This record gives sequence, structure tokens and C-alpha cells, in this order.
Amino acid sequence: MSATGSKLIKGATGDWEMVIGLEVHAQVTSNSKLFSGASTEFGGEPNSHVSLVDAAMPGMLPVINEACVRQAVRTGLGLNAKINLRSVFDRKNYFYPDLPQGYQISQYKSPVVGEGEVVVELGGGDSVTVGIERLHLEQDAGKSLHDQSPTMSFVDLNRSGVALMEIVSKPDIRSSEQAKAYVTKLRSILRYLGTCDGDMEKGSLRADVNVSVRKPGTPLGTRCEIKNMNSIAFIGQAIEYEARRQIGILEDGGVIDQETRLFDPNKGETRSMRSKEEAHDYRYFPDPDLLPLEFSEAYVAELKADLPELPDQKKARFIAGFGLSPYDASVLVAERESADFFETVLADLADKARDGKLAANWVINELFGRLNKEGRDITGSPVSAVQLGTIVDLIGEGTISGKIAKDLFEIVWQEGGDPRALVEARGMKQVTDLGAIEKVVDDIIAANPDKVAQAKAKPALIGWFVGQVMKSSGGKANPQTVNDLLKSKLGI
Repeated sequence: MSATGSKLIKGATGDWEMVIGLEVHAQVTSNSKLFSGASTEFGGEPNSHVSLVDAAMPGMLPVINEACVRQAVRTGLGLNAKINLRSVFDRKNYFYPDLPQGYQISQYKSPVVGEGEVVVELGGGDSVTVGIERLHLEQDAGKSLHDQSPTMSFVDLNRSGVALMEIVSKPDIRSSEQAKAYVTKLRSILRYLGTCDGDMEKGSLRADVNVSVRKPGTPLGTRCEIKNMNSIAFIGQAIEYEARRQIGILEDGGVIDQETRLFDPNKGETRSMRSKEEAHDYRYFPDPDLLPLEFSEAYVAELKADLPELPDQKKARFIAGFGLSPYDASVLVAERESADFFETVLADLADKARDGKLAANWVINELFGRLNKEGRDITGSPVSAVQLGTIVDLIGEGTISGKIAKDLFEIVWQEGGDPRALVEARGMKQVTDLGAIEKVVDDIIAANPDKVAQAKAKPALIGWFVGQVMKSSGGKANPQTVNDLLKSKLGI
């Protein structure tokens, strides 16, 4: 990818360009671990989800979990990536207290998924294509606990052996905004596929961020890796800080040490974790206990045929089928639950062609706005898709006005109930009787001769009269009927 869309940083010696690549670790959605039958459930008592394989007891052999392999292949297909029909598991050798085997089973030279791409949408209608270098399967390590005792550290192996997909991007990202948008889009794709729940708070999705800087058009600079980022907002902050830190060193005549760093969200800065001199030689070699993975073309084709509609496909369908703007379609498809909610609203409408845009407007502005305000997600909405579809239908039929619809939405939000029955029971129907509206119009015109003269001189002031009529009718008068009557009466 070219540097189109690069966000250049002004330094003392001129402009600088960021070059960013991400290694995203996504926990595979599976009931059991990659090489054992132990549970992957989150939040169990320490060391309660550990098999003899996970604990590396002597003589225990790993057995591949085919469900995890299928999830990896499905993810590769969702990323428009090459599926390697033959891949190999390797041992990545290093010592750490929460790695009981003394090595991690991963994939090195022959991963299950090769090159792919993700189209990332940015503000203003722009987009960039981020290349995927590879996706490989590996087992997660355990967790060291340092806050349980003043003198000892403890090890929880519940996470040990859980299947991870490591998704490695190419260094195609040129700003923190692009990086955040990339992780957001990747998480959305994984959730649509059902291959990872994307819960960053629980560590189901985390990223290592590689950052370097260079003068535009020059060779790549030395990169630093920021480990274990579990927040999209923090990823953006870490990139901004790290890029400026590196620019400051280079402009002072220094050199960048290739090193691993950590981000401190409290201080908003990165700090050194280990330098390249301490980097491990992992001594990869094929795991002798596991045969290579081999797929047939038919196996991959079957998985591809069973993929759900993904965000980009759904967005295109919403634009073409319902006349939505690209922005509105993007908001609706960002999460699978939101898209499903919108489609349920549409399914309940009497006239889908008429009400697609109106439905999108109510889902995005009224429903999402209220959910965000109250800190809820779509699954906890007090207003169901069927109820919202009925409100949209009532507007489209002319039974209620937009203003009454907002009052009705509030009643349904607070009390529930069938919107159509509520309109009948509470007398909320829009007044369309010409005679009744005409009397209100005549009264307001007669009471405001000065305003009449102003409106005749400046027709835009008719809006004042419309507002007075709507206020007088309690918002129940049909706005279009009011407008037409006023124009006729005032001779505008």
C-alpha cells in the first residue's frame, strides 16, 4: 500500500511518517483448548481448567482440536486470505514460569493461513487496505499472579493451552487513527464469523503494536514493539507517544534501539521492557508429537460456502437495497447484533421500500443514541425491534407525527407495550381533519397581524406560524397539512 492517507508529524527537522504493523492475538471461540479437552470458560477458580496435557505432565501428548482448526480456516476465508492446504506446528522454545512445557506449540514457517487483506473505512468516506501477512494457530501461556503475596508469585494455568489465532498485518498502517480503525474492523469480522468474541477486557483480543518512523519516501526505520495492548483507545495513545518519542531521539542525533516496550495508560507513555540484546533465540523446530495439518480443496470450499454475510457485503446490500448512505450503513453493520436488529425492524415493516431510510434513522439516532446515553448495548434494549418497527410504520402511515413518535418511543422505553395500542388508548393520533386544523390556523393568523405582514414580505417566516399551530394542537396536527393551509391563507 502507498502512503496515501499518511498522517505526517511535524518535527524540528521536517515532516515524519509513522509506519505501523500489528500482531493481533485472538482467542478462538471453542469449548475446549487447542490440544486438550479442558474447558476454555473464563473466570474459573485458578488452576481449575487444567488437564494433564496443559500442565505438561510426563508422557502426555497433544491431540489437535479440529474445531479450532476450522475456526482458523474460516477466519482466513473471512480475511480474503490464502488457505494453506498443508501447515506445520512448531515448538517455540523459551522458559517462563507460566509455560509449563518449556516451549509453546505455535506455527512458524508454514502457517495455516497466508496473505489476505482488510479494507478499513476512515472518516470522510476514505478507506485503506491493510495487508495480512499470515494467520497462525498457537497455544496461549498461563498467567503469573504477582499481587497475591508480598514474597511469592503464583501461576494460574487456566489459560494455558487455550487456542489463539495470531493475525499479523503488513506494515501498511500510517496513523493511529488507521490502527484503531483496523483493530475495530478486524474485531467486527471475527465477531460476525463467530471465531472470537473480541472481548478485550477479558483478554480475548489483544495486540502487539510495532511502530517506527521515517522521513517520507526513505527506507523503513528501526521499529519498537509495544506488547499486550487490550484497548483500542490505548493503542492509539501508545502509537502517538511512541512515534513522537522516536522522532525526538532521531532529531537529537540518537538512534532507535529495537526493543520491546510496555504502555502505561496512567502516564500515557511507553517504557522499555527488554532490548534486542536480550531477545530470545526461540530455536523453532517442527513439533514431533503433531502431524502436519493437511486439507483438501473440498474441505475449504465447504467451510467457505457456510460463511455468514460479512460486514462489507452487508453494507453494500443495505446501500443498494434500502437506499442508505454509506455512513448509515457502516454504523448499522459495525456489530452483527446491530445489523440483525435493523433487519428485524425492516422485516416487521408494512412497506420496506418506503421505510428503509426512516427505519435506519430511528435505529441510529433515537435508539443507538439513547442506548449510548444510558451505557447499554443493543442486546439490552428496552425497545424491541418489533416495537420500533411498529413506531416507524405509524409514522409512515401518517397516524402519528415525528414529534408524537418521540413521545411514543419514550413511553415504550419506560413502560413497554404495543405502540399501536398505546396510540389508540392515549389519543396520540395525528389530526388530519382539515376543518379542525383550519380553525387553529385562522385563530393564530387573526391574533398576529404583525407577523402576517412580516411573513408576506419574508416567506421563510412561515415557520413561526407552523410552530404555533403545532404547539396549539399539542403536536398532533399534520405538519404538511398545516404548511399547505398557511401558504394558502397568507397568499405565499
